[in-house]
Amino acid sequence: MPKFHALFHSCCIALALLSSTAVHAAALEDAQALWAAGKRDLAIKAAEDGLKATPDDPRLRFALGTMLMEQRQLERARVIFTALIEEYPDLADPYNNLAVIHAARGEYEAARQQLMRALELQPDHAQAQENLGDVLMRLAQQAYERALKQALGDDSALRLKLQRVSDLNNGKRPAS
Repeated sequence: MPKFHALFHSCCIALALLSSTAVHAAALEDAQALWAAGKRDLAIKAAEDGLKATPDDPRLRFALGTMLMEQRQLERARVIFTALIEEYPDLADPYNNLAVIHAARGEYEAARQQLMRALELQPDHAQAQENLGDVLMRLAQQAYERALKQALGDDSALRLKLQRVSDLNNGKRPAS
């Protein structure tokens, strides 16, 4: 899926509208600084420690969820994003990140639904738009594969479509 590191830096923008005390900001800044320095485990621990003091800080929770997602701790990240969606249903970023988790698990229809909700909330959300494109290509590949199994007669056009979308999904240039 798309560039998680860029997502980490950009997704807190919507959450920045929520008020935060200096203590909240310090914990978030510490965790982000550790993350940027490549100290991934320490960054996660700093975020977790910060949440012990301020368990309801949505920005810190979001940052922790994003860090966990990048570290492939998808279930822990999923729990965080789901809770954020329940508590802040009008923020697009948690839906986008939950969609990334669904897509990483091959749950493309669930990912599509989450991305559609993110885009309903924020139509100009560039990362959600890109992620939706990726998810739709995976869904297209699945549809072509199912169609090929049921094809009767000449299936050469269908095979070509499947090859092209498969190549795109695998980062290759499509065949002409």
